[in-house]
Amino acid sequence: MFKVSDMMTTPPLEYATGLQEKVYETFRDLEIPFGRVDTDPGITMEDCQHIDAKIGVHIVKTLFLCNRQQTEFYLYVTTDDKPFITREFCGALGIPRVSFAPADKLWELTGVEVGATTILSAILPQATGVHLVMDRTVAESEWFACTDGTATCFVKIRTKDLLEKYLSGKSLTLI
Repeated sequence: MFKVSDMMTTPPLEYATGLQEKVYETFRDLEIPFGRVDTDPGITMEDCQHIDAKIGVHIVKTLFLCNRQQTEFYLYVTTDDKPFITREFCGALGIPRVSFAPADKLWELTGVEVGATTILSAILPQATGVHLVMDRTVAESEWFACTDGTATCFVKIRTKDLLEKYLSGKSLTLI
């Protein structure tokens, strides 16, 4: 059975990564209310369904992509049920073909391991050059839920707080 805790509104007692700590500091500093659940590693879409049921909103799917030369990187946030079609993504942005970026670049630029990819990593200095892209459907939702930078903790915040406070000053492309 996949373990999901009850919803909490306090940060973890111990942080697993520097990003996780920075996320909760930023929530505090920007006065962003949140709910979170601790889980078994939430890697598969089936795992996320258990989390969705507990927090009452669908976890977004976040992909880390790059061009062939690995000089341009993209964090793409979309709905959990939308298939990723490279041609459509690249066409919407007017860019050459992209593919999934390697795990070492994911860690280097976003401070997360595979399975914990999150747009919340945009606050890290090393993520400054990563292009932030979001499906318009996600941006128009009332609630936003994703990992906190680990595969064992998921947060829920108002999408408005994400866009207007957390990502304030960051360039975000809606498609």
